[in-house]
Amino acid sequence: MPDTSTLDIRKVRRAAADATAMLRMLANEDRLLLLCQLTQGERCVSELEEQLGIRQPTLSQQLGVLRTEGLVSTRREGKNIYYTIADERVELLLGQLYQMFCR
Repeated sequence: MPDTSTLDIRKVRRAAADATAMLRMLANEDRLLLLCQLTQGERCVSELEEQLGIRQPTLSQQLGVLRTEGLVSTRREGKNIYYTIADERVELLLGQLYQMFCR
């Protein structure tokens, strides 16, 4: 544990706010499943729907939330929109969660 007497509490507070925001995003089962699937690579909505069994309206809503929060990015190819993880911290955190809960 670091010596808290030398910590800049403003930096720590900002970091805590960032961590809390990310944890809120991961606290939704559908969003967590989506992000876990995206750790395996880029996917389009139809692939995610098939792989996860999440209905398209819910899927689109949760992908929109993740996109708004900057956790995923998109690219369009014809009619398809492909999603990928945009924040490497998400992949690191999901790796830890996998080690703790999925092995």
